[in-house]
Amino acid sequence: METIVQYFETIPSWHRALILAGGITFFWLIENARPFASFSYRKWHHAGINFFFTATTIVVNFVMAFLLLQTAEWAAAREIGVLNLLSGFPLWLYTLVGLLILDLFGAYFAHLFEHKISVLWRFHLIHHTDTWLDTTSANRHHPGESVIRFVFTIIGTFLAGAPMWMVFMYQSLSVVFSQFNHANIQLPLWFDRTLRYVLVSPDMHKVHHHYRLPYTDSNYGNIFSLWDRLFGTYRELPAKDIVYGIDTHPDEGEHNRLTELLKMPFRAKRPPTRDVR
Repeated sequence: METIVQYFETIPSWHRALILAGGITFFWLIENARPFASFSYRKWHHAGINFFFTATTIVVNFVMAFLLLQTAEWAAAREIGVLNLLSGFPLWLYTLVGLLILDLFGAYFAHLFEHKISVLWRFHLIHHTDTWLDTTSANRHHPGESVIRFVFTIIGTFLAGAPMWMVFMYQSLSVVFSQFNHANIQLPLWFDRTLRYVLVSPDMHKVHHHYRLPYTDSNYGNIFSLWDRLFGTYRELPAKDIVYGIDTHPDEGEHNRLTELLKMPFRAKRPPTRDVR
């Protein structure tokens, strides 16, 4: 465990970039070999749009990184945060608690509020317009949403009192899990069901991308499935019944043009279609 901590204490930026690129490549190859759904789409055109949003996410994180660093250093200097109460705990348990808190705020709460607050939903909507869900969809976030999620990560870092090595570890795990959860793959059902007792599995996250409520407003987690089960937002739906997209924006042309996606948060909101099956 100490070796892992030492690695993330000094992780070079290019290693973090390699983790992101390596994850996409790995799951891309798997979903090409054995895809869950057969999409009639230009895969590289679809990927190009999502890679653009991946690049803007990287830029936002890079520009705002100093805020994260200052937050971690400020909290550590003043011994603020839950982790400062656990300094005597075994390192593995200290790390697990920190990752849980970072995942709760940086992923679950950020995602939940994006669905519940109208102005935040307008930015998150771009992610849900993807009707060809694959591993490149993981970072399909409007630049405005990237800022929103970064703010929640800062809040989680402050409340946890997380050191920067733990934040880097969390961000690395988060990006790989997101690529895994969005990949166009299906694990053996028994394995997927077992996995989702602890971690967010592909079939669990597919439900979140079903085009109609209440499924769209469920399964917000990214790494740990605990939060959805604890807060009552966990839902199941057979993977074969899932239709990707969002019912308020059925125009495939609209959500496959980059300029339209960038403008989407600033347009009039359309009411969703509720389905309480």
